[in-house]
Amino acid sequence: MSREPDGLADLLPQWHRLRDAEEGEPLRALLAVMAEQLDRVRDGVEQGYEDLFVETAAPWVLPYLGDLVGYRTLPGYERVLTTGLRGAARDGLEQAIAPRRDVAATVGNRRRKGTLHLLEEISEQVAGWPARAVELSRTVSHHQPVKLYADGASHRPERGRTADLRDGSALDLAGGPFGTVARSVDVRRADSHHRQGGWSPAGVALFVWRLKAHSLTRSPAYCLDRARHLYTFSILGNDTPLVTRPEPEPSATHIATIDNVPAFIRRRQLHDRLADYYGPGKSFVIRRDGEDNPVPLSDIVVVDLSEWRYRPKRGQVAVDPETGRIAFGARSAPRQGVWVDYHYASGADMGGGEYPREREERPDAAVYRVGPGETYRQIMDAYRAWQHDRRAGTCGPDGIVEITHSGAYQEQLDFDLDPGDRFELRATEGARPVIRLLDWYSNRPDALNIRAVSENCEPGDRPRIVLDGLLIAGRGINVTGPMGAVVVRHSTLVPGWSLEPECDPHSPDEPSIVLERTTACLQIEDSVLGTIEVIGDEVSEEPLDIHLRDSILDATGPDREALSAPDCRHAHAVLHIHRSTVIGEVHTHAVRIAENSIFTGRLHVARRGIGCMRFSYVPAGSRTPRRYRCQPDLAGPDQAGTVRPLFTSERYGTPWYGQLAAGCAEEIRRGAEDGAELGAFHDLYLPQREDSLRARLTEYVPAGTDAGIFYVT
Repeated sequence: MSREPDGLADLLPQWHRLRDAEEGEPLRALLAVMAEQLDRVRDGVEQGYEDLFVETAAPWVLPYLGDLVGYRTLPGYERVLTTGLRGAARDGLEQAIAPRRDVAATVGNRRRKGTLHLLEEISEQVAGWPARAVELSRTVSHHQPVKLYADGASHRPERGRTADLRDGSALDLAGGPFGTVARSVDVRRADSHHRQGGWSPAGVALFVWRLKAHSLTRSPAYCLDRARHLYTFSILGNDTPLVTRPEPEPSATHIATIDNVPAFIRRRQLHDRLADYYGPGKSFVIRRDGEDNPVPLSDIVVVDLSEWRYRPKRGQVAVDPETGRIAFGARSAPRQGVWVDYHYASGADMGGGEYPREREERPDAAVYRVGPGETYRQIMDAYRAWQHDRRAGTCGPDGIVEITHSGAYQEQLDFDLDPGDRFELRATEGARPVIRLLDWYSNRPDALNIRAVSENCEPGDRPRIVLDGLLIAGRGINVTGPMGAVVVRHSTLVPGWSLEPECDPHSPDEPSIVLERTTACLQIEDSVLGTIEVIGDEVSEEPLDIHLRDSILDATGPDREALSAPDCRHAHAVLHIHRSTVIGEVHTHAVRIAENSIFTGRLHVARRGIGCMRFSYVPAGSRTPRRYRCQPDLAGPDQAGTVRPLFTSERYGTPWYGQLAAGCAEEIRRGAEDGAELGAFHDLYLPQREDSLRARLTEYVPAGTDAGIFYVT
């Protein structure tokens, strides 16, 4: 549409406009079409001016601007132009392998070629990974000749020396990116694809952190043992290591320290520098009994709570950063609860959190806010208020209940929706609320119930519900009745309902979502959830549509059912899955489309003639629709045993959950349509980022240097 559809018509004399109005305004309609084309010409001229500057140029112009200053295109950019990708997929890949900051900094980077701080900056510009560059020659042990320092010249006792067993802090960091303890020479190359070395006079290591630090603010801690006053930072009761809140580096020539990267906090490190990590605006804070002021720094003691053997003294609060555990003294235990601010590590913005989320704008919806200082303190109170206003005619069918803080809500949730309702339960920007569904009733299930009230409802009037930015634990979701759509976006339905301290599922066989005699179209986006169970009439009803995008469907084991009907029968549903990871078996009516995804368990469909699979991994012995460039078909039967997904962790609650391991086959790590990895982390474009960073390291390190990338997380 034109920005000013009547702009040309307004330039006509009044007499012509009056005559045109008498004839039904055909001239105005013609001029509106002409104005639209003029707007396109105007936009092209304006964009042509913007394309002269690297800050505002269109993405396709960046390589041409870079060519003017000798910019070398990163590997894979030609593939963007030839693969036929469109829309968001192409934009995301372009940003990964032709970053704007890298083009803009070409001239400045060449002036600083060969410096360590430049390598760290390149890692941030090209790959988006915080990094620390280290000259490995400084940590290689060597003998210092006595005669060389006989004249009293200054020497370097801190370089290349043997370990000091009395220096516990140095021993704690040994072997890592911040270690100072020397080691023997390793003649293997730092960029070796088999086993990295690099500890030689020419070695340079770029240590990178791929996991990001996500924050939680005023989140309730979980009480494991009220008698002994034992708590965990995670509200699910599992161990979660604390992460440093990265501080910005003071200057461009600064070499990153442990405070500038999202590193895991170690006990010795926290003990030596407690004031740097504890307090408001820092890595973590502990509050008790509803007080705004945190526990005093003098009361914090850093200990090993892995076996819960330590007993704090009166007034002490024991903290273990490596397990995320808290213990209070017997005579100073909190009476009204514990709240914590802390940072945890995660590979992507998935499953809900305080990160920015894209959400649909609904200006006509009535918003009811829940939280401290708001009108409503409970979710059901806000929901009933919307239902009352809806039936009274004071608001429309669109309603939003927005939770304004990262607290926990323990109440029975039953959403009964009328025809035409459009209801959304969401977290506000910068919050991750937790809904704990407890065992309220002894004689019936206690799930989050979503029901359509009217049984006779036209398809266009069926109610719709959206769950956005939530963490739901304790029970699952039960959907019944003629629903239109159930959307779960940026949320987590804890696989196995809850977690044990070691991140094992509490109830591994229980489903996260039950679709029982419903017409709902289930849409899962950027979320983590457990088993989906479908109960329906396979004779008289059409199969349900289930859409899964950029998510993890986790049955807590490859031999358990991730999608099925009761008794491991085929779910009466048609699956549409894009860029997702499925841990478990899938038994369904049909798969319409499966692309760039991983199935760790067997896939079995009843209708093989419907749909297709492309650029995905499915185990041998699966019954699937037709396949195109899937693994291990491409590798062949001889390589089927080695070409399979390997994960760093398959347990929800661990920092590396769902992340492909370093030893995973290249056919999986680069098996997607655009050369990215298969599965839920496809859109991170990790292989392309790695290739781009290696290309820039080769360009900017000094000649003869052996440089390599070392992944810390």
